[in-house]
Amino acid sequence: MLKVKKNDRIKVIQGKDRDKTGKVLRIEPTKERLYVEGINIIKRHTRKKSQGQPGGIISKEGPVNISNVVVVCPNCSKTTRIGFTLKDSGDKVRVCKKCGGQF
Repeated sequence: MLKVKKNDRIKVIQGKDRDKTGKVLRIEPTKERLYVEGINIIKRHTRKKSQGQPGGIISKEGPVNISNVVVVCPNCSKTTRIGFTLKDSGDKVRVCKKCGGQF
């Protein structure tokens, strides 16, 4: 089970976008990559495909390695490591290591 999920708020700790925060858009677990809103912006030169779609330079998010980010806790707003606990119902829940709050 991954410790980072879609829609989590993360902070980049390594690379050209260091200390920036953003929301996770999508995750590729097999490649250990994730796409974060506003982080690692790359430019794609595209050709005009049809009458309605213009060509030009398109900016979009590029992949970031999972090891280069840390999760920001929604409860205490601090960067934290993630732990797991089991509830009485048998569900596995992610927990903040600093404040103990659930995700």
